[in-house]
Parts: sequence; C-alpha cells; structure tokens
Amino acid sequence: MDAIRLILASRRALANSADAGEILAEVWQAQSLAQAIGSRLAVSGPPELRGEALGLTELAGRGCGVLDPPELDPGDLRAAQLTELDDARETLLCLGGLLGEVGIALVGVASSAADETTYWQCMEAIDAADESRDRVLEMLRKLAAREEVLRESGNENSPSGV
Repeated sequence: MDAIRLILASRRALANSADAGEILAEVWQAQSLAQAIGSRLAVSGPPELRGEALGLTELAGRGCGVLDPPELDPGDLRAAQLTELDDARETLLCLGGLLGEVGIALVGVASSAADETTYWQCMEAIDAADESRDRVLEMLRKLAAREEVLRESGNENSPSGV
C-alpha cells in the first residue's frame, strides 16, 4: 500500500482513539510506520536524503522502543503494508503532520497518566516523535534545495538563457 494512504489511515486511527491505551497503540503504529518510511528512503530515496532517512529510522525505532508494543494481528501492522513510496516530498509532508499529531496526543496522555511509568514513557515518546519530525523537516529542506538546484541548472541550459 502507498505510504501516503498508510499515513492518512494512521492519522484517522489516532484521531479516533478513545482512551490512553488506544492512543499509545496508535503512537506505536505511527512510529513504526515512520521507521519503515525512513528505511525505504535510506535504501531507495534521493541520495541527499539517505543520511537523514537513516536517522529517522533510528529515532522512530527509539519511539517504538520506549512504548509497550501493542497486541496486533500481523495484518494490522501498517508499517508491514508499505509497498510504495512514489512521492518523497508529499510522503514527508504527510509524515511530518502525523508526527506532530503524535506529539500532541502524547502530551494529552502524559498529562492524565495515572502512574509515573506511563508518564515517563510518554515523555520519551514525545522526545522521539519531536526528533523524528525534525529529521522529516530537514529532509524536506534538502528536497527543496535539490529542486532549486535542478530548476537553476535547467534554466541555464534553456535556449533563451533565462
């Protein structure tokens, strides 16, 4: 399934989560998906993104690692359904939005946590989501710089010299 469709499914599921347990399961799913997208970009994405994509993979993995993994049927793991990543820019824009929503949801869970363990898991997951989002934003910046260079080099080669 296409990365953007999976991200949108994650955003819907997170928004429709009714309690802390569901929210934490969706946060885990989102971080797992970010890890899979980072891995895909590191292997087959634009060369300028590969270092940041590896960093995203590591950070999102940390985001999964600080939370208890949800009990999911293998077919329910969205990251495992990732088969296409056609538009890196659009995927990263959507992923950045999802990671921002993850952070907001985690703040809500942390602020109402009944125990310290959940509170601190949320704090670490917030940090991982924020750092993951920073990597996504850096990759978007690098893509924009790459597109600008391609545009400028295309203009130099145009017959009108414009």
